[in-house]
Amino acid sequence: MLKVFSNIHFTPPPIWLMRQAGRYLPEYRALRKQAGGFLNLCYTPEFATEVTLQPIRRFDFDAAILFSDILVLPNALGQKVWFAEGEGPRLDPITNTQALSILNQSATGDIFSKVYEAITRIRSALAPEKALIGFCGAPWTVATYMVAGRGSPDQAAARSWAYNDPAGFQKLIDIITSTTIEHLSGQIKAGVNLVQLFDSWAGSLPEPEFNRWVVEPTIRIVTTIKNRHPEVPIIGFPRAAGVSAVHYCRQTKVDAVGCDTSMPLGFMSGELANTGVVLQGNLDPLLLVAGGNQMRQRIDEILEAMQGKRFIFNLGHGIVPQTPPEHVAELVAHVRSHTSNEA
Repeated sequence: MLKVFSNIHFTPPPIWLMRQAGRYLPEYRALRKQAGGFLNLCYTPEFATEVTLQPIRRFDFDAAILFSDILVLPNALGQKVWFAEGEGPRLDPITNTQALSILNQSATGDIFSKVYEAITRIRSALAPEKALIGFCGAPWTVATYMVAGRGSPDQAAARSWAYNDPAGFQKLIDIITSTTIEHLSGQIKAGVNLVQLFDSWAGSLPEPEFNRWVVEPTIRIVTTIKNRHPEVPIIGFPRAAGVSAVHYCRQTKVDAVGCDTSMPLGFMSGELANTGVVLQGNLDPLLLVAGGNQMRQRIDEILEAMQGKRFIFNLGHGIVPQTPPEHVAELVAHVRSHTSNEA
């Protein structure tokens, strides 16, 4: 099931896709309408199980990805979270140290228990050879939403707090970090086989802040999870980190690293692979929308560049809603038809 994390190189590589369950699938849209809202979909174990399994039935990916959201964590802590139709997530912003008083780490059980029940259901429904992936948002990325109250193009609210009151912002990061550890550990106990940390906004930080708000919390998470669950691989995704991804991998000791669309294949297969991590990525999600010869050509380029490396085929970010499902089927078939040119 987790042969990709062994020392054996093999072709074709395993394949799963970020946001492989979602709005591009008609069966997902039907179930979301039935659920009456995104959070109801996440917090109803029967619904979350069904959504997780939908892309496995359609495309036979090598892993199922738990259907949940990174903002489950601040919601479990006591921050109000809701999803505005067509606008994305909204939160009541936390903008200073005093506002941290609303967060209650001892009260997360009500929400987290629903996630763990879904995991138990999914694992029992999956074939034994299929991995089940759990996840959390990394502390910096989760903090950007908690502080701004929504996604933002430059993460200015969190960056400003971190510059103006680093000690206060550190308290928020510490709360998120310790809660992330407990939530990942809970997912593992419930039945996930590996976990991924999504740091979608890692690339917005200069080097000193990247070290403090991205690398250091990730070290704490990886170290603690490895101490508790040494057999469970951890994938880090420091999106848009560029060359800093090498430092990230060496310092955090993640087992694998997600590579975004902008990362050059030569850098991935060279300096980044030399850190010893498994590589994951990095097809442009919009090429998946386009399909056809351009998509197949880029798939071949990625596979040839990753030949001989420990590698998981994935996208450079998540599937977008306008993706035709038949293009996903085409991608999976093309990756699986690939054979190595090595003797």
